[in-house]
Amino acid sequence: MLRNRWNAVKSLSGSAVCAAAIVGLHGMAVAQEASKAAASVRVELNKIEAAGENCRTYFLIDNRQQEPWRSLKLDLFALDKDGVAAKRLAVEVGPVPGGKKLIKLFDFPGLSCPQIGSVLLNDVVACEGAGASREECLAAIETASKVDAVSFAK
Repeated sequence: MLRNRWNAVKSLSGSAVCAAAIVGLHGMAVAQEASKAAASVRVELNKIEAAGENCRTYFLIDNRQQEPWRSLKLDLFALDKDGVAAKRLAVEVGPVPGGKKLIKLFDFPGLSCPQIGSVLLNDVVACEGAGASREECLAAIETASKVDAVSFAK
């Protein structure tokens, strides 16, 4: 009887070791995903200003990855204060060297800045060098805005 209990305890401790190993491996996987997310490309709406009848937007591109993006073409929508699509713009922000920050300027033609309530990163039209698919490239992009009155999201 004592021997059966000892075997049960040994078996239980083996199960506990396996469970601890699984939890440890899961924690490593979560840490790797967090690291991958931290190594994303951040696209920030940094500034807007009037440029004649257009609204000029300044985007800060921060490639946190060491791998360069040879091409990164974004599909953007300017939405008005009511959330209605006002203008669509496809822009090429690449090439973006690995570990580099840069500023790109784009005008929304015929749209004044006070009309813009938000900017939407609708999709990635094309990308080269950072992911195998447009979906992976879109997932690797983090959006932010420094413009108080205009949000930037995907």
